[in-house]
Amino acid sequence: MHKMLYEKITDALVKDGYIVIDDAFDRYMATELFKYVKGESEFKRAGISTGNELHIDGDRRRDKINWLDEDDGIQSKFLDFAKGLQEYLNRELFLCLSYYEAHFAIYENGAFYEKHLDCFKNFKNRVVTTVFYMNENWSDGDGGELIVYDENDKFLKKVEPLFNTLVVFLSEKFPHEVLKANAKRYSIAGWFRVDKIGA
Repeated sequence: MHKMLYEKITDALVKDGYIVIDDAFDRYMATELFKYVKGESEFKRAGISTGNELHIDGDRRRDKINWLDEDDGIQSKFLDFAKGLQEYLNRELFLCLSYYEAHFAIYENGAFYEKHLDCFKNFKNRVVTTVFYMNENWSDGDGGELIVYDENDKFLKKVEPLFNTLVVFLSEKFPHEVLKANAKRYSIAGWFRVDKIGA
């Protein structure tokens, strides 16, 4: 079902290490994900990882999250896409990805996430990052852009968090940040990992 999308992502990861895809999924899937995330009843403040510990640090990030889980509904459809991409990347690029984890994220007005890497350099856990946006009628003044930097920490790209936009990049290579949101911002952040589940 998503074979052409998998091919496009794989080719871009080999060539550039990242890709931004507009209108990534059919509109029904994107709309249903948006409807689900707007429920937001189980969302909690996201933490910062320092070694083996996780703690809340409002000076570094201020989003709220809720982890995706199999539900025989729209979450499962998104996770099925990720499972297919994992299998495709393993087959084509021999990445040995073992599993995928993802959470919905809500950035309230004023929320941000400072510059960071999703994977410590030379420490293999998160290998490929995905970010999916569900923000309809987003305008320039709403902020919340994803800023991506190259391996030398130089500005590479600014991504508007527009509805049905998918971003995929190599976790170890691209520092990134989320600028302050001036309107409520919805996304799904996910990671393909090579370590063991629960490790």
